[in-house]
Amino acid sequence: MALKKKPVTGMKDIMPEEMEIREYCISVISKTYAEFGFQRIETPCVESIENLTSKSGGDNEKLIFKILKRGEKLRLDDVKSEADLVDGGLRYDLTVPLVRYYSNHENELPVPFKALQMGNVWRADRPQKGRYRQFMQCDIDIIGEPTNLAEIELILATTTTLGRLGFENFQIRINDRRILKAMAACSGFPEDRFDEVFISLDKMDKIGLDGVKKDLEEQGFPEKAIDTYAALFEGLEEADDKLAFLEDRLGGFIEEDVIPTLRETVETVEAAKQAQFRMVFDPTIVRGMSYYTGTIFEIAMPELGISAGGGGRYDGMVGKFTGKDVPACGFSIGFERIILLLMEQVFKVPGSARKKAYLLEKNLPSKQLLEAIRAAQKDRAAGNDVLVVRMNKNKKFQKQQLTEQGYESFEEFYASPRE
Repeated sequence: MALKKKPVTGMKDIMPEEMEIREYCISVISKTYAEFGFQRIETPCVESIENLTSKSGGDNEKLIFKILKRGEKLRLDDVKSEADLVDGGLRYDLTVPLVRYYSNHENELPVPFKALQMGNVWRADRPQKGRYRQFMQCDIDIIGEPTNLAEIELILATTTTLGRLGFENFQIRINDRRILKAMAACSGFPEDRFDEVFISLDKMDKIGLDGVKKDLEEQGFPEKAIDTYAALFEGLEEADDKLAFLEDRLGGFIEEDVIPTLRETVETVEAAKQAQFRMVFDPTIVRGMSYYTGTIFEIAMPELGISAGGGGRYDGMVGKFTGKDVPACGFSIGFERIILLLMEQVFKVPGSARKKAYLLEKNLPSKQLLEAIRAAQKDRAAGNDVLVVRMNKNKKFQKQQLTEQGYESFEEFYASPRE
């Protein structure tokens, strides 16, 4: 059987040019988040299957790469269900592993705990441009802070990072799951079917309000509830102050502090921001993860027509592990999309060391070899990146390839002096 040169479907090899950009982004992200007090942690790529299928990950739980039991645990003759075969899986995000990590080390960690994670995750998804089955996520989370200080810090840290990577004119679109629920309740939808309503609402940017209404009609919802719901969004479209409009309409369906707190978050971030972006209240943002309980937000880049990250508050998730609820909120940068955008812009890493190449004739005597190595070491000590390689027969083509890789100058070493 012939061996395969190409990676497994949905995975990719990373070339040196992209790797340089990825490492630069990781360094900027790490430094910036450290300035905001986030501490880098690492969790295993494999989690217990019980944790991954705890109904905390929404549709991602359908995309788990599951791992067979090993050795004596795998008894094929006794298999009656999948549970007899599987006991672990590759993580599909970094939030579930973080919550398990916090639950395991809670007594050793500060309160609140500000965590930074960067690592690969895996989803058995349909591959497409910018979406792979293995990809890196970059998450910051604050566990143990019940107030909107968590949201403010997460948004400022993330937007500062994006600004330092050269992005501007993007938006942070923000909403609250409690506003979503209050709007559905106020319209007369049954509480046990809210998720169906939100699935339709989540299509608003693609099918418009009329499309959402039609979608709800096809699901059998009452016409009165659909019309009331649509009227809310029509009113929001016309309102100068959308939060004030909802505060007036949702009385009795929502806690009094939800909308004022959201307003405070938006205004505080706008006043303190360092990057060029806008805070936008968007009542159509749903966020698919079932674990979100309060504020939710997304990074939108309207000029490019993409979302480049998101997050929100998930106060009930730690309690699934510990039995007691602990407030938690997180924000994830869409690392792979950021890299894709930078690659398309032919991004050059700023402040890179000067790259030099030393070309050595193949039969270089020991004395000249030592001279070349010493010269390269001196150049490296001066802060340059120095590649030492043997000279090819087609030296012109070799230099052309090295130039394309970013090498700016060349030193040539021969066995005998050249005229």
